[in-house]
Amino acid sequence: QVHLVESGGGLVQAGGSLRLSCAASGRTFSAYGMGWFRQAPGKERELVTAINWSGGNTYYADSVKGRFTISRDNAKNTVYLQMNSLKPEDTAVYYCAAGGSGSASSNPWRYDYWGQGTQVTVSS
Repeated sequence: QVHLVESGGGLVQAGGSLRLSCAASGRTFSAYGMGWFRQAPGKERELVTAINWSGGNTYYADSVKGRFTISRDNAKNTVYLQMNSLKPEDTAVYYCAAGGSGSASSNPWRYDYWGQGTQVTVSS
């Protein structure tokens, strides 16, 4: 079992930045691939970015390439999402997820554990 807790969400103006954190507890964090997903009102949950177990492989949705950066610190059992140049369309609840395959998967079905989410609101 892996327990995930997101933090760092909030309200920011367009063009601003936020850094989300996801702290993990439980089984070996370093074995898990990690993903950040988001869900806006009335829309399906979508993958934002993912990182493999070592941090050596990452995946980004086209909509966030060049603006968002995922990273992880296995010594601290934490994964981060640095979000720059935020846009109103980035407004959503952001969730982190852990996948036992260890890969940076874009498939939500490959993630076994999910956090409760943190709200990010970008005002225009």
